[in-house]
Order: sequence, then structure tokens, then C-alpha cells
Amino acid sequence: MAPDTPVIDPIQFEVIRSALTQVAEEMAAALRRSAYSTNVKTRQDFSCAFFDRNCRPISQAFTQPVHLGSFVELIPTSVRTYGIENLEPGDMLVVNDPFGGGSHLNDVTVFGPIHHNGELIGYVASLAHHVDVGGGAPASIGPFQEIFQEGVIIPPTKLVKRGNINDDVFKLLLAQIRSKRVTTGDFRAQVAANTVGARRLVDLIERYGLQEFDHYVEAVVKYTDRRTRAEISNITDGVYTANSFLDFDGFSDDVVNLQVEIKVEGESVYFDFDGCDKQRRAPVNSTKAMTFAACAYALRALMAPDMPVNDGFYRHIKMNAEPGTVVHAVHPAPVVGGWETQVRVNDMLFRAFSSGLPKKVASSTKAMMAQAGFGIIDRETGEYHCNYEALAGGYGARATSDGPDAVQQHGQNTENAPVEEVESHFPMRVSRLSLIENSEGPGKYRGGLGMRRDYHFPDDPATFTVLSDRDIKGPQGIFGGLEGRKAYYILNPDSPNEDSNELSSKCVVELKPGDTVSFQTPGGGGYGSPLERDIKAVLKDVIGGKISSKRAQDFYGVVVDDSTQKIDTDKTNSLRQSMASKRNTD
Repeated sequence: MAPDTPVIDPIQFEVIRSALTQVAEEMAAALRRSAYSTNVKTRQDFSCAFFDRNCRPISQAFTQPVHLGSFVELIPTSVRTYGIENLEPGDMLVVNDPFGGGSHLNDVTVFGPIHHNGELIGYVASLAHHVDVGGGAPASIGPFQEIFQEGVIIPPTKLVKRGNINDDVFKLLLAQIRSKRVTTGDFRAQVAANTVGARRLVDLIERYGLQEFDHYVEAVVKYTDRRTRAEISNITDGVYTANSFLDFDGFSDDVVNLQVEIKVEGESVYFDFDGCDKQRRAPVNSTKAMTFAACAYALRALMAPDMPVNDGFYRHIKMNAEPGTVVHAVHPAPVVGGWETQVRVNDMLFRAFSSGLPKKVASSTKAMMAQAGFGIIDRETGEYHCNYEALAGGYGARATSDGPDAVQQHGQNTENAPVEEVESHFPMRVSRLSLIENSEGPGKYRGGLGMRRDYHFPDDPATFTVLSDRDIKGPQGIFGGLEGRKAYYILNPDSPNEDSNELSSKCVVELKPGDTVSFQTPGGGGYGSPLERDIKAVLKDVIGGKISSKRAQDFYGVVVDDSTQKIDTDKTNSLRQSMASKRNTD
């Protein structure tokens, strides 16, 4: 060690590293507890992070990986665009520009500089998915054809000046938005979260001194860099490829083709999306930042669980996504459904890695954001309510276990909105919430079950939006596993003419009083041959109502007596031998 090299005390290193993480976590807690919307305070559709003075990501809360990857581009771009010389202590900017490092317009970031004794320390940032940002449909999601239809576009703009909200800017933003009361609360919660984060970072600096603080921040980044290099070196060198698609774009019947080539060589990983479709005038375009977030999540998921995520990790992700494609949309492409493409890209990346890392990847998940939104005017109060949810679905099976039922997947780390809370805030009812029997992808390990959620509007008209996918083909299985049940979106599912009421996965529907929309998400794909599944596990699923006895027989070769709920061993052995023989012949 060179004589002038500062010494790293391992205990102090861990204390400061943990403290940096806790700054972001405390920001997240403040945002969650202060927010008004169910989507933020309960579903936790938000993210918080700290960046150093060079706009490098240093720490982040355990919230939404889909957001945090996009932060990496958004904050540096916004600072350069606005000009660091134009930022004073106590200022905060608001931004949601999809083509300046952002995602879709609902994801609004509020961030600001932190100063100590007049010197810039870094930046704190909070991103929240707002339930409405204006545009052509309530909740600001829908099958739009250009960015201008999707809502208010916010370039880096000073929302807070020297600690006080700029009322003129705030009023201008709120004038574009339907759910003004809830949006006001969520914006103020973001400001509060940033204030908490800035205060905690200043406390750290006053305790250790700025020089010591900077020294250990750099040590944390270098530590992550070393660990990332080591983790990448554990991935077998080679070229990994896969392709995938979205069922359709919302306006044409053409599938949206995706493909990737991943090159792993030594300590570097290169994601190449050459060959993906050109961007569409349809809600299926992912921004560059969204696609980068998919790459970051996929790579991070293959690494040790305790590894930090900061600039020392992100710097190793190299990506080629041609501008003007569905994985790198350029102005004025619509991007509201970009998350549908982004999560499908995530699924595709794991499928690519499966050839070299079969024990580490899952089969296909629901692999769509599964967005549902509605707007309704309360006839008692006159308030315009908007609600947004991204619904859970079946997770893909793994090499040693079944896929979880009705969960969010990959970088989508939100929760399911409780029925009680939704019903208490909106003049509607959730008339059904259940797992979907027989929706799993059969396999040695089965995929998780999809979820059904029915939205009933008994007394008032409403506008309902579905922005999703998977209504043509379900999630694929892997290594002999079968695909999960596809998604269904049905208007008034209990009416006699159910077939005629099936909705598109990308539509806006005007509802009459008494109408119901049934949102049914897909099941996850299976892993391995269903004929290799443990017969006791099959019986357990039958008894638990997850699959029917007929499905047990047809797909798993397991004969269950419904009257006794026991396995007929002789018939099962004979049937499995026959099915295996037929499969080998085919």
C-alpha cells in the first residue's frame, strides 16, 4: 500500500455502507407514510436513491428495480440539462421526460442537491408512479399513438426553490391532472422524502467529516466494482441468445418481435438488442432507460444476494439498443406501455442465460406489467377519482421449486392492493379476487397460478383501461415444461354471452352502472417434464384446488379418485408409462 493511501477501517466501512443504505430506506419510509394514493402508500410503486456530486448512484432503497435502473441515466441527464449552476441549497427539480432518461410519464421524479457549508455533496431523488398525469384516459394509461396523448411532459423544472414549493409551477402541473387531491399529497410526500434524505446525509457528514465521508463512499463503490467483476467471472464465457415477442401492439395484429445476444467475456457483459422491431405508433415502446433497467436487474439477479448496487455495479453493464426501436424509443413515440415490453425483455434475458445457467433462472413469468386503471366521478363529492394497479400473476417454475402464485415478477416489486382499501377510497367493489385454477404451466415444477380480480361499478359510470398483454399466448415453459394459461380480460364475465364480451389487452372501455371488468392474469411456465413431477405434489395441488383431477390426469399422468382424494397408484404408473412412450414417439 502506498504511504499516502488512506486506511480503510473495516468496521467503519460497514457502518457507513449500512448508513448510506439506511438513508435511502428512511426516505422510502417517509414517502410511503406520507403519500395519499393507494398505488404509492400501499402498493409501494416508488423508488428512492442517493447520488454523489458526480451523479453516480451510491445507495438505493429496496423498492422498484425497474425504476432504479432508469435513475442511472435520468439524474445525470437532468442535471446536465438544467445546469448545476442553476441549483441552490433547498432546490428540487421535477421531471418525467421519457427521452431524457425517464420511463413512462406516470413515473415522476423529484430530486434535488444536498449542500453542506455551501459545498455540493450529492443529490437525493424520489420517484413515484402517479395515478394520473392527464392525457387521453383516466390513470393516464391506454392505447395511445404518440407521447402527447399520454399526459403532461415535464422537462427538468424547479418545483421547490430554497425549501419552498413554487406555487405557480405546482398549479400548472395540477391543472393537467384529474386526481388533484391525491396527486398533491403524493408530490408533497416526495418532497418530504428528499428532505429526510438530505438531513440524514448531512448528519453523516457532520459525524465523520466530508473528507472521511467521501473517502468511504469511494471505498463502497470500489468494493462493489470488485465484487461485480468476481460475480461476472463466475458466468461461463460465451454468447447467449434468445427471442421473444408481445402478442400485438394495440393497433395492428402484428406481434412485437424482440431478440437479444448477450456476450460474456471475462469480467464484462454486453447486451445487444440488434434485430428488435422498429418503434410503433402504439403503446409498446420501451425507453433506453427502461431497457437498461431490465439488463441491470437480470444481471444482478444472477449474483450473490448481499452484493450492494451502486455505480460500481452499473458501470459493468454495456448495452446496444438502436434508437428508434421498441427497446430504445425516440420522440414522439408513445411509451406508456413500455413497461409491458421491458418486463418481456427481462423474461427474454433469463431465457437467454438458461443455456449456461439452468439452475439459476426461472421459466417464463407473467412477463407483463398487467396495468389496470379507472376513472370515476364521485356523485356525492364531485371528486374525480383515478386508480391504477399493476396486477400480479404466476411466476415461472425454478430448477428446484414451483413458481409462486399471484406475485409480481422480476423488477416489478410492488404489492397487490388490498380489496378493503380500494373499496374504501372509490365508489366501486372488487367482486372477486382469487387464484385461477388450472392456470399453472405444468412441469416437474409447476408455474405459479394466475390471479383473477373483478372490478364492479354498481352505481356510477366509469372509464376503465386495460394495458397489458398475454391474451393470445401464455408464458413459455422451459426444459420440457409447458406454458401457463394465457390472460383474459372480460366485460361482465357472468353474463350469458361471455365470449362476445372478451376485451383486448390494450383498450379503454366506457362502463355503465352495474358493469364488471374481470382482469385475469396468466400462470407461470413449467420447468421440466410434467411426467417427472412428484405424485404427492400433484395430489396436494388437487386437494388445494389449484388444479383439477382431470388436469392431474391429462398433463401429469396422475389418477386421483375424487371421492377419496387419493392416488390410484396402479393406474398412475400405467398412464405415465403410456404418456412417456407417446411423447418419445412424437
